[in-house]
Amino acid sequence: MSLVLDCLLKYRKVFDIGLQNTFVYRWNFLLRSLFGIIPLIGTVFLWQSIFESRGEAIQGYEFGQMVFYFMLVILVDNLIMPTEDDWQIAAEIRDGLMSSLLLKPLNHLAYRFSLFASYRVLYTAVTMVPVVVIFWYFQRFIRLPEDPSTWGLALVSLAMAAWIQFLIAYSMAMLAFWILEISTIVFILYSFEYFLSGQLFPLDLMPGWFQEVVKWLPFTYELYFPVAVFLERVKGPDLWVGLGIQAGWCILMFGLARTLWFFGVRRYGAVGG
Repeated sequence: MSLVLDCLLKYRKVFDIGLQNTFVYRWNFLLRSLFGIIPLIGTVFLWQSIFESRGEAIQGYEFGQMVFYFMLVILVDNLIMPTEDDWQIAAEIRDGLMSSLLLKPLNHLAYRFSLFASYRVLYTAVTMVPVVVIFWYFQRFIRLPEDPSTWGLALVSLAMAAWIQFLIAYSMAMLAFWILEISTIVFILYSFEYFLSGQLFPLDLMPGWFQEVVKWLPFTYELYFPVAVFLERVKGPDLWVGLGIQAGWCILMFGLARTLWFFGVRRYGAVGG
């Protein structure tokens, strides 16, 4: 019991250090969040034009539902999106800072997740003001879930989405053990994420065959799926299948991250030695 407590206290200290370091850049976070609402404004005008020209719902979405979808996308993005974690880890490997971390009694994945959690807590606190302003301004479009259990299921899906996003960023950073410059790979990955995570449009607007393909990819469960759960657009067996696939990706990405770390550290040690 004392060993577990010592472990928790150790990573709580890492979490506190992460908060202190990140708090230095609070104004950067605030400005990023303020300018982050500009795409939402453009999106609202775009979909307003589309709905006015069609004069009818699109795949079950009314205009207000579409606006609320993108409001939730911004909220979820602020809550769980990694903030340069992959670049920081890659820099530690590239610049040799990883050597000092390897000498410390730390699990690197737990260490980085503690920092990730601290970044998200502070980022969420700083950006909550503009997010609340957005929700207040568009309050007429807000439709809360009818089933109380949806809240819990959406939170579970949100937690798994955060875990998947963190592990993808961590795994990408591990490639720096073999490729010192990972920017091109990260850019390609983020391009797929932007298109297939539901950030650009709701994925259920796409043809059935497209939805059938992307439901097996991790990108769907980074953003779109937790939002769709909250909006109750995923119900019954499809909901449980989706949660199962999302949990499966959590396990697979954890295994990938640990495997890349295992072989990467051995290569790093061989080069350094």
